[in-house]
Amino acid sequence: MPMEGNHTMGEPNSGLETMNDPESAGGSGEPKFMGHVVFSSTDYENPQNWPLHKKVYVCAAATAFGFATAFGLTAYTAGITGVMAQFNISMTKAIVPYSLYLLGIAFAPIHTPHFTERFGRNTVYLVSQPIFALFTLGAGYSQNFSSLAACRFFAGFFGGPALVLIEGTFADVWHSKVTVSYYSVLTLASYVGAGCGPLIGGFVFAARGWRWTQYVTCMVALAAYLLGLGMPETYARSVIARTHKRRGLDAPRLAPAQSGVTIAEMAHVTILSPLKMLVSEPLVIGISLYLAFNFGVIFSFFISIPVVLNLTYDFTIQQAGLAFIAAIVGSLLAAATSMLMDRLTFPRSLKNSSNGMANIEYRLVPAMFGGIGITASLFWIAWTAVPTISWYVTRLGIDVEGTAIASVRAEQSHWRRMENDGNSKVSGHQKIEMQEKARESTRGKRVPPPHSQAKVGLGF
Repeated sequence: MPMEGNHTMGEPNSGLETMNDPESAGGSGEPKFMGHVVFSSTDYENPQNWPLHKKVYVCAAATAFGFATAFGLTAYTAGITGVMAQFNISMTKAIVPYSLYLLGIAFAPIHTPHFTERFGRNTVYLVSQPIFALFTLGAGYSQNFSSLAACRFFAGFFGGPALVLIEGTFADVWHSKVTVSYYSVLTLASYVGAGCGPLIGGFVFAARGWRWTQYVTCMVALAAYLLGLGMPETYARSVIARTHKRRGLDAPRLAPAQSGVTIAEMAHVTILSPLKMLVSEPLVIGISLYLAFNFGVIFSFFISIPVVLNLTYDFTIQQAGLAFIAAIVGSLLAAATSMLMDRLTFPRSLKNSSNGMANIEYRLVPAMFGGIGITASLFWIAWTAVPTISWYVTRLGIDVEGTAIASVRAEQSHWRRMENDGNSKVSGHQKIEMQEKARESTRGKRVPPPHSQAKVGLGF
């Protein structure tokens, strides 16, 4: 998997070892794995053998980086009316910087793997985060709409690697036995960050104006950067290379970069192959389109929900922001549900297996319930967002929607990781997801004039 690039484990040993047996190099029998230096399962340099406090710190830092990127995405939505007034533009045009930020993130699965393979995860984290903060600061200081749009795009472009790398970082330090738990936790980074954006941004905008939604994002990015300054490298290729250098040994013979060595290979792995899969493999097409729809729905909600609450219940921007506590609560419930259902379904799946291995499809059980919840919550919100029904009822529907989408995302990510064996399907999935987010966020989000409200209503 190009953007995650987990290390290959050798036979138990007391340090780094050279993989000379093709079978022990993954069972493929391919000569290209022979003679490459890999971790042994007992090597103290192996991130999976680190003490618990070190693992927790690494995951906390990675989560903070992802949180900052997600926060920066949605904090902007709280100040959209200020952007409209500042540059004398329509709401549809004011939403463009929000969509461009998402579009910038869509490029992360393309460029991040190549830098990670060559410089390690830690370097990518610590280099991309300050650049992300600088472009966010530039967005706050923008004196015209064009510069605002450009800065928002590049903020997403350089903030995106944090959302790509977090899965690989967690996989580096935790054993596959706890995959469900760590996928549930890492899902919280983006969902909680996205939920806190309008929650905090609403109060910031009301007190200081839309520019301060960008300044506060810079503060969040700075806090994440300071937390991650002491973050050790977790990527196997980089750890092994640095270990040899520190011990005064010759440069190790590492396996070729999974994302490609030549420019042609890089383009094939992260661009051509995913695009081919998106039009030729039914499984990839179905999953990608379904997830793209889910992401389009939830990120368009950060625009439409404040409009609905304002026009229906006369909510202020601060009150509308508080409604996004639902996204936070929903992601927490989804994480807890995923871990609980894994504990309930895994033993049964293992017991019914004929080969002693649990079928990976059982991981999709929470996602099946989440799929039903997404559809139900959309009708729930549409039918109850009327003045004659309390806003509490609508808010509960938002809770259900957040929980359902988070459940689908977490379980699909876990299933995808177990299903794929290092190919570039993930890159294709993430690209179409982010591109669909950008499209959906600008699709039909103008506040409808009174006569159109009478025809179709806010629920429609």
